Amino acid sequence: MSTTLHGLYQDNHDWLCQWLRRRLDCSDEAADLAQDTFLRVLRRSDDIAGLRQPRAYLTTIARGLLNDYWRRRSLEQAWLETIATLPAEMAASPEWLLAMRQTLQRLDSMLADLAPRARRVFVMSQLEGLTYAQIAARTGLSERTIKRYMAQGFELCLALMEA
Repeated sequence: MSTTLHGLYQDNHDWLCQWLRRRLDCSDEAADLAQDTFLRVLRRSDDIAGLRQPRAYLTTIARGLLNDYWRRRSLEQAWLETIATLPAEMAASPEWLLAMRQTLQRLDSMLADLAPRARRVFVMSQLEGLTYAQIAARTGLSERTIKRYMAQGFELCLALMEA
């Protein structure tokens, strides 16, 4: 099996890096995501034996990782914008900023189990401080749907806190 995995890596690593580089416009990030893609393949190495279209398989995994990457970046950007608006006397230490960034990443991982719309609604409410009416206006969803999504988010948080 390792020969097959080795061959998959050897035949497709450079191609995958280029594919990711075109989407990210950053060689380092592309290389990291390519490695993460192959790590996922390694975890599911049983799937490799019957692989007919390796690039389609790798692309599917890489797209999921790209979605996670962009979601994390969006979350971090919102956080940085919030910090930038704080008065100078409330400036946070680098350690505190790192702890908050790690907390946001854990929160993002936790919310990954929610449907994308529900996750977006939950983040708009909890991180951006928008009311249900404001979220409904921005998203075009009904307030009833917003409440349902928020309930899903809170149920997930409670379940994870209990676990």
